[in-house]
Amino acid sequence: MSNLERDPVELVADGGAVTTTESVEILEPRDVPLGGPRAMNVRRTLPQRKRSLIGGWCFIDHYGPDDVSASGGMRVPPHPHTGLQTVSWLFEGEIEHRDSVGTHELVRPGELNLMTAGRGISHSEVSTPNTTRLHGVQLWVALPAASRGVAPFFEHHVPVATRLGDAEVRTFVGALAGSGTAASVFSPLVGAQLTVPAGTTVTVPLDPSFEHGVLVDAGEVSVAGSPVPVSHLAYLCPGRTSAELTVGGTDARLILLGGEPLGEQIVMWWNFIGRSHEDVVQFRAEWQTDVIDGEDPSGRFGEVAGYDGSPLPAPELPTVRLKPRG
Repeated sequence: MSNLERDPVELVADGGAVTTTESVEILEPRDVPLGGPRAMNVRRTLPQRKRSLIGGWCFIDHYGPDDVSASGGMRVPPHPHTGLQTVSWLFEGEIEHRDSVGTHELVRPGELNLMTAGRGISHSEVSTPNTTRLHGVQLWVALPAASRGVAPFFEHHVPVATRLGDAEVRTFVGALAGSGTAASVFSPLVGAQLTVPAGTTVTVPLDPSFEHGVLVDAGEVSVAGSPVPVSHLAYLCPGRTSAELTVGGTDARLILLGGEPLGEQIVMWWNFIGRSHEDVVQFRAEWQTDVIDGEDPSGRFGEVAGYDGSPLPAPELPTVRLKPRG
């Protein structure tokens, strides 16, 4: 998914471990419209001023359940990415993915679509005609400096569900509680969906070298004793070997994300991740010149075959370099 904000903030983030005096830090979402008047809204918990990264995870959009007849669903034209991986995970609905390395794949509930942008890729995402409701998360992972120039590629994986006490676990990145996939990662990571019945408590094992985030999609949930509202993200700093998830009167669905602190500074703007302001300026210029103006369609970002429409122009760059924050 693209970041469709008209005035995206340039973010310089320090990927080192950030400790907190709070046992659990609760991050509130902000609403972001994707597109025009009938825009589908998403709730974004990462990045934000309070915290920019959790391990390599650098972007968390949570959307739905969205009535496609009212919102028009998802229609994101071809757009570029650099220096990151996109992780698409649905609870409801279906999305058609096309990209410039020739992939044509459907995103379905419980199935992972993982796109590694590396040095540069472009892709489109459109909800399918038979989709009546869309509900899911779109996640980005920042690639470490040593891997950010890899050739772009795409993977599709279907994780097998396992049990952790009363909970069902589907681990789409890394491994947790005997569940996992062979999805490619370039830094130590975990990403999983946990479905927990009402009135139960589950103890989730954690890697103490990781920092973690727990996004609540549905249900009455407490993480390590702290209530976490729906669409909010609970942050847990490194050092924990486990966390208790306690569910109240309704069944809960959660997304657990974690990873070793990246330990690098990154620059994020629009759909690009680089290591300097100059990187971002170059990526934008190449997208506008090669793709939007059509001067070199086979350049860094390539072409998305089969999409009926024009690619998405980049927003204007900020007029000043913003101060680093992370």
